[in-house]
Amino acid sequence: MEPTRDYPLFGGAFSATLPPGAIDVSDLRPVPDNQEVFCHRVTDQSLIVELLELQAQVRGEAAARYHFEDVGGVQEARAVQVEAVQPLLLENLALRGCCQEAWVLSGKQQVAKENQQVAKVVTLHQALLRLPQYQTDLLLTFNQPPPDNRSSLGPENLSPPPWSLGDFEQLVTSLTLHDPNIFGPQ
Repeated sequence: MEPTRDYPLFGGAFSATLPPGAIDVSDLRPVPDNQEVFCHRVTDQSLIVELLELQAQVRGEAAARYHFEDVGGVQEARAVQVEAVQPLLLENLALRGCCQEAWVLSGKQQVAKENQQVAKVVTLHQALLRLPQYQTDLLLTFNQPPPDNRSSLGPENLSPPPWSLGDFEQLVTSLTLHDPNIFGPQ
């Protein structure tokens, strides 16, 4: 099985540890410049790292909820439900030197994929890392759609297992800034 690996993000300005089976979506389709998107080789799971403008008007837990609801609006979610919001310990982050506040949120959104009518309930786990000195909110999202009913190919199936919350936690805690110039002149 393919091991986890450190992967350069945003042209090498950041790096993070990605789980096995991560495919860079920018190799498949256009991705906005402020995002890095990875999909699982077999499941519909995805991981997104976004550089967003700091939303200074919201603080604390409200900031995590703000970004969760904003993602729901962009995806035209039919229902949005926050299940839990907790502070993230800064000492566990590779970005602890520049991150002033961090939150992790779990929730569900009812969304339809492009060109589909039926909306599915997707579990989202988000980590919000706030970097006010760079006027940036860093949002990491782990999308976990419901498993589909496709059967496995049997024991010879060597595809990587679905990603876990541990894989997402490793992405969040390993995210490292190498070049602050990505934020422009300070």
